[in-house]
Amino acid sequence: MSRIAVVTGANRGLGTEVARQLAALGHTVYLTARTRSDAETVVEQLGVPGLVAHQLDVTDPASVDRLATTVESEHGRLDVLVNNAAILYDTWQNATTADLGTVHEALETNLFGAWRTALGLLPLLRRSRHGRIVNVSSEGGSLTNMGGGTPAYSTSKAALNALTRMLAAELRGDRILVNAVCPGWVATDMGGPGGRPVTEGAAGIVWAAALPDTGPTGGFFRDRRPVPW
Repeated sequence: MSRIAVVTGANRGLGTEVARQLAALGHTVYLTARTRSDAETVVEQLGVPGLVAHQLDVTDPASVDRLATTVESEHGRLDVLVNNAAILYDTWQNATTADLGTVHEALETNLFGAWRTALGLLPLLRRSRHGRIVNVSSEGGSLTNMGGGTPAYSTSKAALNALTRMLAAELRGDRILVNAVCPGWVATDMGGPGGRPVTEGAAGIVWAAALPDTGPTGGFFRDRRPVPW
């Protein structure tokens, strides 16, 4: 039976590649973007069987509800949620002089957007025999390695890591594995040139999405290896 997956923020970069790799594994993948036309363009360009374009704005509860309704009507369950949508790698800011409006904007997508999407799709994930939630994080959210700079992005990812731990603990009884994955510095629009190929960054995310039932939960990984919290 084909597993059903949702990938948020999948109209470019890591999200697109994660969706492509999951579809290549035989998953039916809802490739989502803020506008349906953006999602449809990527699905058409990739030309990979199993990809389904759908509109999703993770900051809009009604948009999340519409996606949940569609997945329920078409499949009755969800096996994989990849919370990839993220914004504002604020290299121009410091914590001591930060624009808190910018910080709030980052949190709304990077933390609350992932949280909102997980809550909206949780009833469908609970119907799966192999539920997986993968939160795409960053070593910038590691308290162990944290220094100054990128306060909006780093704070949002640290909070996403905390959410990962809580969801993993609370959903263990539902057999839903929840992990955070740092893809590393990847050559994308957000990461900029000079990073690793997007295929390599996406591979660790796909690994977490396809974990066996005996796999880890509540972890923080890069390239399948633990990253310090």
